[in-house]
Amino acid sequence: MMKLVVMTSRFPWPLDKGDKLRIFHQIKHLSKANDIYLLSISERKIPEKDKNELLKYCQEVYVFYISKPVILMGVIRAFFQSHPLQVGYFYSKKISKKANKIIDNINPDFIYGQLVRVSEYIYKSNYPKCLDYQDALSAGLERRIDKSGFFKKLLLKLEYSRMLNYEDHIYHYFNVLTIITEADRELLPKTIRSKVEIIPNGVDYDFFSEKINLSGKEFDIVFTGNMNYPPNVYAAQFLVKEIMPLVWEEFPSSKVLIAGSSPNTIVKALKSNLVEVSGWMDDIRFAYQSAKVFVAPMQIGTGLQNKLLEAMASGIPCVTSDLANKALGAIDGEQILISPKNSAPIFAEKVILLLKDRSRAINIAKNGNSFVRQTYDWQIIVEKLESLLNP
Repeated sequence: MMKLVVMTSRFPWPLDKGDKLRIFHQIKHLSKANDIYLLSISERKIPEKDKNELLKYCQEVYVFYISKPVILMGVIRAFFQSHPLQVGYFYSKKISKKANKIIDNINPDFIYGQLVRVSEYIYKSNYPKCLDYQDALSAGLERRIDKSGFFKKLLLKLEYSRMLNYEDHIYHYFNVLTIITEADRELLPKTIRSKVEIIPNGVDYDFFSEKINLSGKEFDIVFTGNMNYPPNVYAAQFLVKEIMPLVWEEFPSSKVLIAGSSPNTIVKALKSNLVEVSGWMDDIRFAYQSAKVFVAPMQIGTGLQNKLLEAMASGIPCVTSDLANKALGAIDGEQILISPKNSAPIFAEKVILLLKDRSRAINIAKNGNSFVRQTYDWQIIVEKLESLLNP
């Protein structure tokens, strides 16, 4: 049994973002044989009921509230230090002193930090350390540049350059480095790649495969995710404005559900009599199981899409881009249907096929369901992580 300190840049509940989902399930499974101490930075006050969700698996839970003035000062400081702005965004010297005092009192066997955003808090620690890059953040920033306006493009170029240098610099201080996919590892600086281990995401198969009480399929198409996250915003726009007009030529009354937390004004503007924007759902299974086809037309972004794992575990056929499937690794035409990321006509063709051919849709859904059950089991995945932390 190990004593593990886990440090995150966001409190991992509710499960409304991919990084929260990943660390929650890692904590849940690691806690079966280890003592977990969670330290989280948070921009909001965390209700006791949310803390209690983590106390089911953690010995102690510490939340460090970071205020907007402190965030602003951190961003300014990062700008003049040539650090990525998002690293400065989550860093506070005052919080760092408190956190490291707690860590020393715990005297852990290992510290596990999620994302480079927390590296400034722990990289000087004398304890063995693991940094979960999670995604190639620099590559994700680079992919957003061309889709942004002039001033945002300048900011993204600056952040991309700094993040690339930071990813290449910070790894020296950590004993173990992890990332979600092989594709993302290949996007990291060449000096790092051979030192980074692949720890994929998983899916809570039992939860998502459980059938819930629904009267029928209210929607033809569903897309889910954090709807304030740029890759999801771009995908939602692409779905409604470019793919669906072609689908509506064949199925004029097809209804679309865009489900997920924090829809921004761009996503809200997509709403119509045929497009519902739900916002946060207490049980996201209702979104998956109320639709006939899941479409994830990802245009930018990195990493393994949890939404695809959840949809496949839920038993509905999926259509996605070659970019997203590069991380997923499903077989086109057998377990999933794939389109080039920017080809609305091919996306529409795949969606229409699944809406028309019920037997084909059932077969794709069945094979996709088996694929995620066999490939993305959290228990097996976390056992690999545990072996890296306790060799």
